[in-house]
Amino acid sequence: MDYVDRLKGLRIDNDFSQLQIGKIINKSQQGYAHLENGNARFSIDDLIKLCKFYNVSADYVLGLPRDLDYPER
Repeated sequence: MDYVDRLKGLRIDNDFSQLQIGKIINKSQQGYAHLENGNARFSIDDLIKLCKFYNVSADYVLGLPRDLDYPER
């Protein structure tokens, strides 16, 4: 499952329309449909807004495993 499938699943599981979610990232319904269909790519800003809206981590959306080691700064 890729990140687009996860975002689509979140939208459907929460009973939102493409129009409703498109408004959150300043896209039309058609523009959002292009994103879900893979004809366009989500920007990092779109991803951040949607993670905050759905209250999920970007790691979850991106399908990153929980046990990844992250570099310390």
